[in-house]
Amino acid sequence: MIPRIEDYSFGRIVISGKTYTSDVKIILDRIVPNWWRREGHYLHPEDIEDILASEAEVLVVGTGAYGVMKIDPAVKEACAQRGMRLEAYKTAEAVKRFNALAEAGEKVAGAFHLTC
Repeated sequence: MIPRIEDYSFGRIVISGKTYTSDVKIILDRIVPNWWRREGHYLHPEDIEDILASEAEVLVVGTGAYGVMKIDPAVKEACAQRGMRLEAYKTAEAVKRFNALAEAGEKVAGAFHLTC
């Protein structure tokens, strides 16, 4: 069962009753806390290798409260090669979209930058 995101505010996210204060990934039924990227505000394919290797059909990226995190075009290519749809939004919107997809029964993964 895909975890539900219950709340998000700058620097804080609540997933299935547990609060996280650092960036986090959700890969189908698994939560990966303390997510670090090669470059803090830039998403590279190697930052999401575990998601790319999963059976997820959709990846929702939260680019931060103000949308500061950018996505390398190679991430879009890697998702497309695997038949995975990529959607990116500021994190508050990404949380809503992730929950909607999960509730609709989609095989969804999420990668959420919690600050800027």
